Amino acid sequence: MSTNPLRNRLTLGIALAVLLVASLGAAVLTKDRWLPQLRSALGQEALHNSAATDEHAGHDHGDAHNHGHEGHSESASIELSDKGLKNIGFEPYSIEPTAYERTLTLPAIVVERPGRSQVHVTAPLTGIVTTIHAVNGEAVEPGAPLFELRLTHEELVTAQRDYLTTQANLGIVEQEIARLEGLGEGVIAGKRILEQEYEKQKLEVAFLAEEQAMLLHGLSEEQITEIRQSRRLFRSLTVRAPALADAGSACQGPHLFTVQRLGVAKGEQVEVGHELAVLSDHCELHVEGQAFEDDASRIRTAADARKSVSARLLKGESPGAVVKGLEVLYVADQIDPESRALKVYLRLANQVAADRSGGDGKRFVEWRYKPGQRMQIGIPVETWENQLVLPATAVVDEGAEAYAYRQNGDHFDQVAVHVLYRDQDSLVIANDGALFPGDTIAGEGAYQMHLALKNKAGGGVDPHAGHNH
Repeated sequence: MSTNPLRNRLTLGIALAVLLVASLGAAVLTKDRWLPQLRSALGQEALHNSAATDEHAGHDHGDAHNHGHEGHSESASIELSDKGLKNIGFEPYSIEPTAYERTLTLPAIVVERPGRSQVHVTAPLTGIVTTIHAVNGEAVEPGAPLFELRLTHEELVTAQRDYLTTQANLGIVEQEIARLEGLGEGVIAGKRILEQEYEKQKLEVAFLAEEQAMLLHGLSEEQITEIRQSRRLFRSLTVRAPALADAGSACQGPHLFTVQRLGVAKGEQVEVGHELAVLSDHCELHVEGQAFEDDASRIRTAADARKSVSARLLKGESPGAVVKGLEVLYVADQIDPESRALKVYLRLANQVAADRSGGDGKRFVEWRYKPGQRMQIGIPVETWENQLVLPATAVVDEGAEAYAYRQNGDHFDQVAVHVLYRDQDSLVIANDGALFPGDTIAGEGAYQMHLALKNKAGGGVDPHAGHNH
């Protein structure tokens, strides 16, 4: 039996139609398996093609200081808004070659000047304290009244009495001489006048000796003059702040004493030499540094060259926490037997931090630098010329790597640098092409940029990255 070609074609078409319908049905039933994978593959391909054709679209790489920097990659670049820069405390820093002074860092403490910073006020005469003018912590000028004493010193009372007696006898002799001379010649023998002249000379010598005795007892010349004019015994004594022993001190501000300690109470009987008060003169202090014996030669060289030394308070960031321009005053001529340290001394001109007046008219002055404050001093020992010096806050450490953030248009690029030397304030990097003179980097805020870049990349953030311990 012969086959019909038309029937065969119709049968084949029907079979293909049934197969197509079956395939579509199977595809619909299994779409949850193959459709997400297909979409993902198509999306990655499109993203790859877009990045290849427009890798840095919209980025401005124009730079006035273009030194052949390679274009940044998204993984090593961060962009922050103006508000974001303010939030991280961003401060730009322009890199310029400069000289770097390598310093010898020593622990130190602020101390008083021996024999200068403390003044002990003692009772010049025996007496009873009737009035106390000063209070603890008060700032007083030289010559200001501190105490009132009612004198009970028997020798002083006797000296005053003899002084007044001699003064009266001298006056009587002078009157007698004047009377004899007025009688005229021939009436009274010249021998009588001569005897009165001798008596007057003896009284004048005794008068001068008794005056000196009262000065030795502690009375002033003004007080002795008052005794002579009033012809009355001196009953009370005002104890005043002494004159400044070092009036030419280089302190910045008023040169005043501070009442550090009061040693008596009102109504107390005091003997000659009894301590009434201790005054402090902190207008100028010393910084005492402690060095190793091996550092003596380098410190001596810096002192001979009159190198400028800096000192930093260990705590506090207020103005004055860092002092520059100090000089080595002297190096101790012996090693401390307990600490085995060689002590170095610097002069420290003090500053007034606060000047207040109390309700009772008392004045109180607070000095910025106080004995007992701990410091670190840096003594220059070597100078390196033409170095790339950055602030310590401009570089972030992460393991063995160190990074700076260079401004590139509206972005900041992460740049790996090689640190040659660092101290507490700054560091020196190698001039190996990573950064160039004229580049602008983040002097402040680099650590926050580093954290933002790691968050952008999805990596974990080390909370201690970039911190120097």
